[in-house]
Parts: sequence; structure tokens; C-alpha cells
Amino acid sequence: MEIIELSNYNETRFNTAIALGNFDGIHIGHQELIKTMISKSKELGIKSSLLLFKSHTKAIIDNSKPKMITNNQQKFKIAKDLGVDIIYILDFDDKIMKLSGEDFIKNIIINKMNGKLLVVGFDYRFGYKASGDSKYLMKLGKDYDIDVIVLDPVYKDKDIISSSNIRSLIADGNISLCLKMLGRPYSIIGRVIPGKNRGNKLGFPTANIEPIDNYVIPKNGVYMTNTIIDGKKYVSATNIGYNPTFNEDILKIETYILDFNGDVYGNTLEIEFLDFLRNDIKFQNKEALIEQMKIDIEMIKLRQ
Repeated sequence: MEIIELSNYNETRFNTAIALGNFDGIHIGHQELIKTMISKSKELGIKSSLLLFKSHTKAIIDNSKPKMITNNQQKFKIAKDLGVDIIYILDFDDKIMKLSGEDFIKNIIINKMNGKLLVVGFDYRFGYKASGDSKYLMKLGKDYDIDVIVLDPVYKDKDIISSSNIRSLIADGNISLCLKMLGRPYSIIGRVIPGKNRGNKLGFPTANIEPIDNYVIPKNGVYMTNTIIDGKKYVSATNIGYNPTFNEDILKIETYILDFNGDVYGNTLEIEFLDFLRNDIKFQNKEALIEQMKIDIEMIKLRQ
């Protein structure tokens, strides 16, 4: 799979099929959209591609800092696994933001990407102030000889699958339904930073994780997780909270990796959330905390 910066590039080698959207999470609805695009591109004999912006469009439109489900590094891996040929990367800056819907199609899709097929979701919006919808896109497709496919919403357990719904599920700790909607575990990539070494003293050495991006953080509690180190998965228990037993006031993400004795300080890890075990509890003393941690670990071992 190629990754191409579009700012100073025009695609002249071949025609492309393009899936459009923010694709935060690349949930199973997004995956169906991308698979449809890939399948149709093969029928037409053209290259399959995604257009991804370097940052979320809302960060430019309303100067906000939207919580993300996947960063671009994760999106690249998922897209590659799905079989996408090319990812085109573009800065969503003030100039791009102010393009009309028609100018977006002419200047970006046609002139820079040589697009011949567009696949979007039912709620896709584009152009200045999101003035264009899927119906308008289909009209522009006819005007500029571009095939347009609009996919219907995808549901899971009667709930519509959307990035906003998934963010809420993560924030509520509903990891099991989140996993179904994503089609894989929700994960956070982070660096291992210095902690207070309290886990060592309790007999459960933990890695203190600092997320590398503005991820949605699951609600406070203890989770069954996988920790991925250098491409290898290890079963782990991850606590998110303020260490109420010790009256701390800084939110921490701490991971205890089962059957692992290596040094991970300074490394970048990925934490996959598999299930919610319990709420973050204030214990009367450290001995009660240690006993509960033993129970948590045994529960995780039983669920492996």
C-alpha cells in the first residue's frame, strides 16, 4: 500500500476509486464502505484509495480538539489489512475548508486524484460549511462523469453504527458493544513514562501509559486488555483512574502485563481493551487492594 502526500502531487499514473469520510475508528460501517469501494475498483480496473486528512476536520472548522478513536497510524494499518491500494494524505487547512462542493470535486478529486469512482456513507457532507450532501455529490458525479455510490447506514443490535456512538460507548466503559461495532478491540497507543513505582511495591509492577494522541479515554475502572509490545501481544490488566486508595488527583492509565518481565520504560505500547471488569474503588488499605488485584488477575486468566 502506498501513502502519498497530496499537497504537491497530482495522480497521473492511473484512475482511482476513492472512499471519502473522516473514518474515525474505521468501524464495521466504514469497513463495508471501503470493501465496496475496493470491490468496485477491481471491476473497473482502477486503483482503490482513501482520502485522509492529517487532522480531524472539526479541529479546523470550529477550533475544537475532538477525541479520536483511531489516529492515522492505526488507520493506515487497518486500511492495508482491508486491501486498499493507496492512501492520499491532505492537510485540511483554511483553503481546503473554504472550497465549494463543486471546487472540491474539480480541484481535489479530479485534478489531484484522477478520481473516477466515489463511495460515501449516507450522511456524508462536503464543501464549505458542509453545504454539500450525498444527493448533491451524485449530481456532481453526473456532471463530471464520476460514478458515485452512497451506502445506507449499518446497524448492530438495532443501534446505528457511527463514530459518535462508539465514542459514547468507550466513555461509558461499554467495551463489549464497542468491540462489536468496531469489529476489533478499541486500542490506545501510548508511551511508557515514569510513575511512582507503587505497583512494584504492591507486587504488581505496572507500565504508566501516556497516550500519544487525543484518544477517547474509557471510564475509570479496571479492564481486561492486551498489551502489544514490538508486535507481540501479552494479556494484561489496565487500570484507569486516580488511585483513590492513595488519594491521588491525576488521571492515570496503568497496565500490569501478565507473564512479562522485560523493561518497557520509554517504549511505545498499544493497549487493546477487551472487557470491563469493575469500577475504580477506594480500598481501606493497601492489603485489601492487593487482594482485589489478585482476584482481577485470576478473572482475566479464566477469560483467556
